[in-house]
Amino acid sequence: MYSGLKSMREAFGDALADLGKINDKVVVLTADLTDAIKVTKFSESYPDRFFQMGIKESDMMGTAAGMAVDGLIPFATTFAAFATSLANQPIRVSVGYNRANVKIATSHGGVCVGADGATHQSFEDIALMRLIPKMTVLVPCDANEAYKATFAAAEFDGPVYLRFGRVATPVVTSFDDPFTIGKAKVLREGSDVAIVSTGSMTPTALSAAQTLGKEGLSVKVIHMPTVKPLDEKALIDAAKECKCIVSAEEHSIIGGLGSAVAEVISSEYPVVLERVGVLDTFGESGEPDEILKKYHLCETDIIEKVRSVLNKK
Repeated sequence: MYSGLKSMREAFGDALADLGKINDKVVVLTADLTDAIKVTKFSESYPDRFFQMGIKESDMMGTAAGMAVDGLIPFATTFAAFATSLANQPIRVSVGYNRANVKIATSHGGVCVGADGATHQSFEDIALMRLIPKMTVLVPCDANEAYKATFAAAEFDGPVYLRFGRVATPVVTSFDDPFTIGKAKVLREGSDVAIVSTGSMTPTALSAAQTLGKEGLSVKVIHMPTVKPLDEKALIDAAKECKCIVSAEEHSIIGGLGSAVAEVISSEYPVVLERVGVLDTFGESGEPDEILKKYHLCETDIIEKVRSVLNKK
């Protein structure tokens, strides 16, 4: 369906519009970000099922929880930083505690938000959502997955956190590939080292694996579109086969995918692990390429960590 470069938030908007045609229980709420979160198509096609809540993220989450209790399937949409910080309490209590069937769909996850800077960059959202009991956390890697993850979230019974980036990123998966919540995807086979990635870092991980492959290294790439619940079997199998792992995410190394990987392998099958992600810091304004380089989220950074785990192995 999608190819080349395409933003995940645009694919999300397409998916919502298509969902609206087949499921009249789907409703959409947004906090003054109709265009930024790409829900304009839905708002124009189904105005009676679209709710502009204004800059009131906490109110939006509470309202969404009430709609879910009434049998609707609400998608509450805003930026990742606003959802998980400004609205954390109603997400925890109204949505999480009640296991309300709310889909919290966010864009601007990670560092690539351009001039918006530190206030809009979200390095902590995956960690915050992982902590909420029974919250499912989906982090697709490209537009094709973003579309399918939206449909999967709508069909899933329970609260879901969906994380999309702002900028256009390479499409590396096929639209025909199945998307199953809780299942990893092996995008490249290998036996020397495994790169476990999520979100927009997965295309970068694939590129790093290809570069290392030219040097004779056999690099497995496992994409984790579901960070919670994590596909523990796929991870343990990779640890047994490769004996070393590098995790990669556009998120803090504290509490995100890298932490989830460490939690599993440390108890089930300990191997050498290095993590690529944002360190204990806030972000800043800048062009995406500049920011990715400054915060060590590039192909060269993954390659460096691969060399490190191989030396330790």
